[in-house]
Amino acid sequence: MSSSIRTSTILIASTGAIIAGCLGYAVYFDHKRRTDPEFRKALKRESRREARVAKEQAEVEGEQQKRAIKAAVNKAKEEGFPTDVEEREAYFMNEVGQGEVLCQDSSKQVESALCFYRALKVYPQPKDLIGIYDKTVPKPVIDILAEMIAQDPTINIGGGSPTGIDD
Repeated sequence: MSSSIRTSTILIASTGAIIAGCLGYAVYFDHKRRTDPEFRKALKRESRREARVAKEQAEVEGEQQKRAIKAAVNKAKEEGFPTDVEEREAYFMNEVGQGEVLCQDSSKQVESALCFYRALKVYPQPKDLIGIYDKTVPKPVIDILAEMIAQDPTINIGGGSPTGIDD
């Protein structure tokens, strides 16, 4: 019985020492932050540096995504699109289905948008389909799809030509 009391006493004392150490550091850090102008300046510099690094990283990732989008659109154009009505319907249904499945995985947003782009290319009224996409597809995928549409001037979202397929 005596050893269990010693063990619990040591455990309580150790926990108390750790908590006191953390609390002491927090008080020291707060005092330093409030009273030392050089320390405040160093904290601000570090914060600005981290923000700059994060911004640069976001720009690099954005450029990489733009290149991936352009490559995906070019590859889709090279592969071509069906012209027969029945083939277009089957192609459309297949691409929309794949796009919906890929939408569930946030790491496959470009692939998902590419499926929706392909479906848009064979749909007779692209403007109507974009309205449906706006209501059903997640915003990040819609944004990527918008970039894909911007890469392809042959998609008529104004409503003039009844088809978005290159002749």
